[in-house]
Amino acid sequence: MKFSIMVNEGPYNHQASDTAYNFAKAVLEGGHEIFRVFFYHDGVNNGTRLTTPPQDDRNIVERWSAMAAEHEVDLVVCVAAAQRRGIADADESRRNGKDADNIAPGFRISGLGQLIEAGIQSDRLVEFGD
Repeated sequence: MKFSIMVNEGPYNHQASDTAYNFAKAVLEGGHEIFRVFFYHDGVNNGTRLTTPPQDDRNIVERWSAMAAEHEVDLVVCVAAAQRRGIADADESRRNGKDADNIAPGFRISGLGQLIEAGIQSDRLVEFGD
């Protein structure tokens, strides 16, 4: 079965990010496929490389990045939600006259069309968070 996942909450203010990650991990371990993980609303905060949790805490951003690298999972951050929250890749930074980017490895920025495509291409689109 092919799944896509939508994450609407930030990594440290709601359980949705952890639950989505654990669901994705179980999907892959069960031999299924993840077409895409789409981060929307505050969920885009899962995609910043500047997150630095305490050493004794889990690093959710690194978990997502590792999953993307190991399993070629497409991690997409909504461009409009990212801009509102100060998250940008190199192209978005240049386009908006900023001097730095902060997108985490394995993540990319794109639009809502990627969410629509995920819903069309997948057997199930599972949403985590409000």
